[in-house]
Amino acid sequence: MASVVEYKGLKAGYHCGYCDSKEGKASCGMWAHSMTVRDYQDLIDRGWRRSGKYVYKPVMNQTCCPQYTIRCRPLHFQPSKSHKKVLKKMLKFLAKGEISKGNCEDEPMDSTMDDAVAGDFALINKLDIRCDLKTFSDDLKESFESEDMKGKNSKKDESSELIQSQDVEEKLGSGEPSHLVKVHTVPKPGKGADLSKPPCRKAKEIRKERKRLKLMQQNPAGELEGFQVQSQPPSLFPPKAKSNQPKSLEDLILESLPEDASHKLEVRLVPVSFEDPEFKSSFSQSFSLYVKYQMAIHQDPPDECGKTEFTRFLCSSPLEAENSHNGPDCGYGSFHQQYWLDGKIIAVGVIDILPYCVSSVYLYYDPDYSFLSLGVYSALREIAFTRQLHEKASQLSYYYMGFYIHSCPKMKYKGQYRPSDLLCPETYVWVPIEQCLPSLENSKYCRFNQDPEAVDEGRCKELDRLQVFHKKAIMPYGVYKKHQKDPSEEATVLQYASLVGQACSERMLLFRN
Repeated sequence: MASVVEYKGLKAGYHCGYCDSKEGKASCGMWAHSMTVRDYQDLIDRGWRRSGKYVYKPVMNQTCCPQYTIRCRPLHFQPSKSHKKVLKKMLKFLAKGEISKGNCEDEPMDSTMDDAVAGDFALINKLDIRCDLKTFSDDLKESFESEDMKGKNSKKDESSELIQSQDVEEKLGSGEPSHLVKVHTVPKPGKGADLSKPPCRKAKEIRKERKRLKLMQQNPAGELEGFQVQSQPPSLFPPKAKSNQPKSLEDLILESLPEDASHKLEVRLVPVSFEDPEFKSSFSQSFSLYVKYQMAIHQDPPDECGKTEFTRFLCSSPLEAENSHNGPDCGYGSFHQQYWLDGKIIAVGVIDILPYCVSSVYLYYDPDYSFLSLGVYSALREIAFTRQLHEKASQLSYYYMGFYIHSCPKMKYKGQYRPSDLLCPETYVWVPIEQCLPSLENSKYCRFNQDPEAVDEGRCKELDRLQVFHKKAIMPYGVYKKHQKDPSEEATVLQYASLVGQACSERMLLFRN
């Protein structure tokens, strides 16, 4: 099945929910009638992101708050002290029902997903996207039945199922990756760590080292190794057990509970499909939780968080579910990760499972359980889940957290999940976040690739090979443009091609009417 997209072009001068600028936001967008997980993986590796079926890309050098795609590397992830605190807090609650006093101030509560920003609702309302989906579906079906499509006849049932979307609106919600760029940036005096110097040592470690050297001087006959075994006073340097390794993320999450535990937590992965019985049976409870969350956390009025908005925003996905013999057992596509506490849903993480990553879309939770820091907890669970999927699908090894916005303090916390990388907005290579931060302190918009000769290797080089769907026929742009008299048409198609890149432009079908 091919991806079918309808490019909507550049939209600039609308409200930004991050800095509250009334006309500062700028992005390009397209409506995805259908999309393969491979195409979406390539798109998010070029700075795109979906919200419902709307796929958008911030215009980084124009928008008021540049949004950089951020990914975490779960295979090397080590939970920080604050992360461990959140996990222990959950375990204490489950085991004994203990509720921590005070708020968790070490990290925000809003999870690793981007905020639902009212300005983006307004944008799609302005677009007022109206597609005659029945006619469109029939046209595409007829096209697939009549076209040879490079020697392969398309199946009737596939073409009839290509477009099964509902009315269209959106709300804001993140590979084989490009090669990492190794850049050494010297920080300004007083800012950041100097990567050319060894890491700082704790005063306690320095004191221990001095004490050890003093003892060695008192016993010059002993070698260092011998000193450690024979001359070291037992009370001063107690032997450490070999098994004294830091607990893994999985150990911290899955630590055993007593038989008489106060609470039971279960995490269920449910495909986003009304044909799935588990998704269908839990829909009403999931929707009620969404309404409660939006009204309490985002102060949305009731008429803006109805069932239609919920379905369009978090249940409608353009991604076609796929299964592969070397892929994860659950397959690829869009899912809800439901957190069930004592038989009721207290949180739902909306995620996409793609060929090279797990991509977070959104999280909503019961505000009554804010004391559990469910935003942080769910992010750690999703990182652990990515590691679990990697065991079956070795290429799936990244966790995409959406957009990192350095100019917005509320969104900077995503950089605390280390190691992580930011996507260069000009060359689309991944650069470790430590090397990007000094530049971001000086400028909102930055090119992270320090090689001035480097270019976007995936850029569109052959526009005529771009695939167009027009008047029930699929054709290369080289054929389509011969019949076009509108001078603005080529500029629109060229803009689309430059944003999606050569590979996607050849695979995806650009609908033109």
